[in-house]
Amino acid sequence: MAKHIFVTGGVVSSLGKGLTCASIGMLLEHRGLRVRLQKFDPYINVDPGTMSPYQHGEVYVLEDGSETDLDLGHYERFTNAPLSRECNYTTGKIYLSVIEKERRGDYLGRTVQVIPHVTDEIKDAVRKLAGDDVDVVITEIGGTVGDIEGLPFLEAIRQFALDIGKQNCLYIHLTLIPYLKAAGEAKTKPTQHSVSQLRQIGIQPDILICRTEREMAKDEAEKIALFCNVEPRAVIEERDKEFSIYEVPLSLVDNKLDDLIVEKLNLRAKPLEISDWRGLLQRILQPAHEVTIAVVGKYIKHRDAYKSVYESLDHAGFALSSRVRVRMIEAEEVESEGAEQALSGVDGLLVPGGFGHRGIAGKIEAIRHARERGIPFFGICLGLQCAVVEFARNVVGLEDANTTEIDGNCRHPVVCLLNDQYHITHLGGTMRLGSYPCKLVEGSKASIAYGSRLVHERHRHRYEFNNQYRQQFTAHGMLFSGSSPDDQLVEVIELPQHPWFVAVQCHPEFQSKPTKAHPLFRGFVQASLNRREGKKNAEAARGRAAAISATRA
Repeated sequence: MAKHIFVTGGVVSSLGKGLTCASIGMLLEHRGLRVRLQKFDPYINVDPGTMSPYQHGEVYVLEDGSETDLDLGHYERFTNAPLSRECNYTTGKIYLSVIEKERRGDYLGRTVQVIPHVTDEIKDAVRKLAGDDVDVVITEIGGTVGDIEGLPFLEAIRQFALDIGKQNCLYIHLTLIPYLKAAGEAKTKPTQHSVSQLRQIGIQPDILICRTEREMAKDEAEKIALFCNVEPRAVIEERDKEFSIYEVPLSLVDNKLDDLIVEKLNLRAKPLEISDWRGLLQRILQPAHEVTIAVVGKYIKHRDAYKSVYESLDHAGFALSSRVRVRMIEAEEVESEGAEQALSGVDGLLVPGGFGHRGIAGKIEAIRHARERGIPFFGICLGLQCAVVEFARNVVGLEDANTTEIDGNCRHPVVCLLNDQYHITHLGGTMRLGSYPCKLVEGSKASIAYGSRLVHERHRHRYEFNNQYRQQFTAHGMLFSGSSPDDQLVEVIELPQHPWFVAVQCHPEFQSKPTKAHPLFRGFVQASLNRREGKKNAEAARGRAAAISATRA
């Protein structure tokens, strides 16, 4: 029987439950255990696909096309656990299933209630991951204890321990120990209240993970253990990380969390071997180089909107022993300041995905600047479409070129709606979603980076390059280096004479890991490093020449 770990959060949101779950999963995998992870989100939306990035952050897309919470990105980056639509449930998804069953008559005329029907649906969602090939299922409960919308999920996981036996379940509660500067002390009362609320529901945490800015004093940990009814060794300090989120697993190891989990669940596990992760941390903390990448986007003010993009840039830096400094630039800043000023001093430009017309002009101007100045450029999804529009207008000579997402009546719709998207009225789950194959042109920058002619990448978009313009673009020097196997859909574009001008219709950021950087991100960052080193060498050469000239004079 698979064992189950349920992770809840208290006091405040955004404590890092997703990172904690991912770190626990990684540690258990490194002890030879087979792990699955899932998240329950209490909001009533069926999935985050129609939610604003300002509200929710990034929508993370899985291989099967599921639009999920960004915490599933942490799960994939930290572990090798397979993820599917069964790994992310919302209140909306749970209730939709219950209502559909009621409409079909599955409940045989009974009154449908939160208990047992909604809680049974939640428990069934947990059981879906507990197959014969799984040792531990880690389930994260989104939100904060005390939120009214989270109550059915907490009730369901309380019942779950009764169904399979408490010896097969472990409750971990992540909480906050705030430090009051005026009083000069940390406060444990919020954690006590949070655990008290859980205990009123019927859940006694087995382990408390305490987020804190400072080292937690021994007497504070003992006080928490006493008032929260847990063993002192089960009060785990989790201090804020100064450099990288990838320090979290090693911090948990230092506090013997993996040993505690293995013991409490009576798991047959190997000794922990984590030298690969320690090597990763050494590269992160001691980079040999530095490079500055501009990310020009629409949702820059909300960092989580491009979470996987930023992480993928970091991963490329880890692989190249380099610190990637990201300069986040609102596309509208490029419009108001001009590309010359906004992009001054950067070594590379990345334009990520997005929707809507706001900021499009700034993205196009930034891309033109990178193309004309030889600055490495990497476009993702909308970034490719903006690159196509810029090239059409300024190289091919199609002044009225545009995407029909922005101007449905333009003379040259170089980017247009997919044929199967024209009659769609519902927005949720109706784009081109999930993993699709792409064949690459031999000798192209993309194929060299991948080391392969056939790759699979994830998509989330409605618009595509208009094939009617392929011949004109090719005549003016653009290479369509990646396409669908039937050649109908453009997947990758390049400018062969440019140091690195590559744009993709897919979202490669969803397949990058800290221990295995995505090939395209690595190639882009390497090109940006080359540009930086070339500038430094040129400046040094000018300095030497000036010195020689002065000596002769």
